[in-house]
Amino acid sequence: MTTILFTHAACLGHDTGPGHPERVARLEAVLAELSKPAFAALERRDAPEATVADLCLAHPRRYVDSLLESIPAEGIAMLDADTAVSPGSRGAALRAAGAGIAAVDAVCTGQADNAFCAVRPPGHHAEPGHAMGFCLFNNVVIAARHARRAHGLQRIAIVDFDVHHGNGSETQALADPDLFYASTHQNPLYPGSGTMDFDDKPNVVNVPLPPHSGPAAFRAAMTDKVLPALRGFAPELVIVSAGFDAHRDDPLAELNLTEDDYAWVTGELLAVARDCAGGRLVSMLEGGYDLGALARSAGAHVRALMAA
Repeated sequence: MTTILFTHAACLGHDTGPGHPERVARLEAVLAELSKPAFAALERRDAPEATVADLCLAHPRRYVDSLLESIPAEGIAMLDADTAVSPGSRGAALRAAGAGIAAVDAVCTGQADNAFCAVRPPGHHAEPGHAMGFCLFNNVVIAARHARRAHGLQRIAIVDFDVHHGNGSETQALADPDLFYASTHQNPLYPGSGTMDFDDKPNVVNVPLPPHSGPAAFRAAMTDKVLPALRGFAPELVIVSAGFDAHRDDPLAELNLTEDDYAWVTGELLAVARDCAGGRLVSMLEGGYDLGALARSAGAHVRALMAA
C-alpha cells in the first residue's frame, strides 16, 4: 500500500516566539522521526501553496484577506493571546492548507491509498471568521470542501482525536449535513466547547473525556460512539485531525494515551475508510507539544497508515 507524506520547509518558517508551545521544533521532531529507516518506503512530496480561492472554501474572503494582511514584515504579531504570526507565517499557512488539498488529490486519483500531512500551523480551532488556538486556516475543512469541488465527493468525514475540541471544524459541520465531524477530547480544557451532542445533527459527535481518563476510556469512546456513527454516515473520504497531545507525556493535557493508542485508532479509521470510502484517508497534523511523545506518536500513526 502507498502512503504519501506531504510537508514543506516553509512550515518551519512560522515563528511563534520564545516559549510558545506551537513551535518550529514540533515539526522538526516529526520529520526527524519519519526520516528513520522504518519509513524508507514512505513517498515524500512537497506541499503546494493553497490559493486564496482554496482558503475561501472554509473562510469568507474578507477574513482571508484580513489575516494575510495581518502578517508582519518583521517581528511577531499576536492575533489573540495564543495565536502568533511572523513573516514566515504566510508561506507556512498556505503550504499547510495546500498539503491537505494535494493529499486529497493523491488519494482520490489513485496515486496513494492514504496520506499524512506533516505541516504547521494547525487548523482545527480556526473558525470561519477568526483565528484562534494557534490556528490560522481550517486545513481539514478546506481539504474536505476541495474533495467536493475537484472530485465530486459529497459525504466527507473528519475525525479529530486531538486532546482539544476542534471548535472551528464543528462550526462548519453544524451548517453542513454532508460534513461529518467527530471528536474525542479532554473536558474541561481549552477551548471549552464540545460538551454536548446535537439531537438534530447526527453528523456531529462529541465524546468529552475527563482528565486522566486513560486508554480504556478513549478506546471505548471510539468503539461505542465515534466508529458506529462514522460507519452510519458512510463517508466517501475520511480526513483525520491527528493531534497527539492526548499523550501521557504532553504538558498541556492529561488524557494519558500512549503511542499504542494512536496506532490502534489509526487502524480502526483505516478499516472504516476501506469499507466505506474505497480506502481513501487523509491525515493532517494538529497538536502535540512534548517533542518526544509527538515524534513517537506520529511515527506510530504513519506506520499504521503504511501497513494498511
